[in-house]
Amino acid sequence: MDAKPLYRRVLVKVSGEALMGPEAFGLHQPTVERIADDLAATHALGVELGVVVGGGNIFRGMQVSSSKGVDRATGDYMGMLATVMNALALNAAVMRRGVQSRALSALDMPAVCETYTRPRALAHLDRGRIVIFAAGTGNPFFTTDTAAALRAIETGCEALLKATNVDGIYSADPKKDPSATRFERLTHDEVLHKDLKVMDTAAFALARENALPVIVFSIHEPGSIQAAVCGGGRATTVAS
Repeated sequence: MDAKPLYRRVLVKVSGEALMGPEAFGLHQPTVERIADDLAATHALGVELGVVVGGGNIFRGMQVSSSKGVDRATGDYMGMLATVMNALALNAAVMRRGVQSRALSALDMPAVCETYTRPRALAHLDRGRIVIFAAGTGNPFFTTDTAAALRAIETGCEALLKATNVDGIYSADPKKDPSATRFERLTHDEVLHKDLKVMDTAAFALARENALPVIVFSIHEPGSIQAAVCGGGRATTVAS
């Protein structure tokens, strides 16, 4: 791409489901490699990148706690471990491209990866490394969407890029309602007024209170992260 990036530092939220590709479970390695290619290409533009990865391709704490008799807090901690596995896989794929990257976990597991602290994350970003945040916020009852908003604000990101299964925000689920309207641009207040499902309530409240732009786009398009950072591609921007 010849376009110049609109942001100096961004955080990309990648769901665990995105890493499944066409599979029903786990990691689809070609998809992981494609996302790593996109991250590396975006990094090459001079953009400082943080990434929060989900764990739904391996484990969903809420589903297990409601159906298997596991209490919610324990289920959420198990889900956090799934995000660590995804972060390690994505980190390795990025490093294979010759880009320095670090996985930081909100849960202390020094034998596996570095423990998250804000100063450590900022130091890695300032040195031009991609930082992949794992284990959510480190607390049960909070989603990885909330972790993405929190880490973006903590590390001074100028935008939160939310990679989803659709190419933006719609008035309804476009897979269920063919007449759903797609939005190019919205304010945080319009999202609340229209009751649009961008991310969970806690995450969106953090973004709104801190005037953090949220860009929603499809992760399934090659080069979509790079395009979103440069203001291209199909995406919906939420900004005050």
